[in-house]
Amino acid sequence: MNVRDFVLTGIMDGGYPVLFGATAISAIGVPLPITFVLVGAGSLIAQGEMNLWCVLVLMSGGAILGDQIGYGLSRWGGRRLVRRLGRMSKAGETCFKKAEAISCKWGGAGVFFSRWLVTPLAPWLNVTSGMSRYPWRRFLLWSGVGEILWVIIYVLLGKFFNDRVQVLSETLGNLTWVILGLFVSCALGRALWNRLRATDSK
Repeated sequence: MNVRDFVLTGIMDGGYPVLFGATAISAIGVPLPITFVLVGAGSLIAQGEMNLWCVLVLMSGGAILGDQIGYGLSRWGGRRLVRRLGRMSKAGETCFKKAEAISCKWGGAGVFFSRWLVTPLAPWLNVTSGMSRYPWRRFLLWSGVGEILWVIIYVLLGKFFNDRVQVLSETLGNLTWVILGLFVSCALGRALWNRLRATDSK
């Protein structure tokens, strides 16, 4: 049984508590196939196995809770936490640097868009927001609105395209990385352009 089959079986066996827990854990930063979980939940709604409003409320609540945990831990742990995460994975260190640049440049808007548009960076934005002591109420607002939008989009896609769950999940996952690549490329290009302009003006 692969990871996705295991997750889908867990949803069917564990029901709503599993949805809540999986979404919260993923928001903290544990690598779970959460896109598939959302789409799979939508498919189960279409089949009459789950209630739409229960899924939307519980998964949104789980995602928001996970964000607040990540924010709180990084606000308390600071650089020590990041150094430990960096030792665990070079990819993690790279993601942190990207998230830090986005956090400095975009603030709350970066938090909002990372919830549903550039999702791989979302947990790292939680870390950088906590480290920089970004106001908690603003963080809660931006992350909450973004997570709710994220859950609604993916669950409804799973509901309306429930006969193509596997393909849809893979397509959405690939699209997220394409968007992330474009986002980072644009940010780097703008930084390079500003540096070149500054050099020319000297």
